[in-house]
Amino acid sequence: MSNEQFLTLEESSLVDAALLTSREKFTTRVAIYSLRSLKQISQAQGVAIDEITPQQVLSWIEQDEQVQREQALNAEFKQFFTQLVLSSLKPLQQMSENLDIPIAALTPRQTIAWFEQQSEGKRQKTDQTPS
Repeated sequence: MSNEQFLTLEESSLVDAALLTSREKFTTRVAIYSLRSLKQISQAQGVAIDEITPQQVLSWIEQDEQVQREQALNAEFKQFFTQLVLSSLKPLQQMSENLDIPIAALTPRQTIAWFEQQSEGKRQKTDQTPS
């Protein structure tokens, strides 16, 4: 993976092919990148993913070259990026519970499939709602 990319080409292609709305595809991309980031933070800090604190995310951001390049463009990027990564924890925890595996074991394919399943559930619910 190039240092300039947040997702691999394969991951991007899988998300593009998913049966999701544009907004859902964006959320899926964020979750996949956040999962990768959380795994790196977890390893670096020696803590479980669901125990990572905002300060640990900030410390990681300060050391990550790719994130530093992005931050140079926007002074508020650190806080934004921290919130973005931490906000992905909720759906990642739901996926983990649904699949009965640790968050760290989740794969991009499982993440995409989970978002597709959630989207299909929403569509079915909407289709069943009387007009």
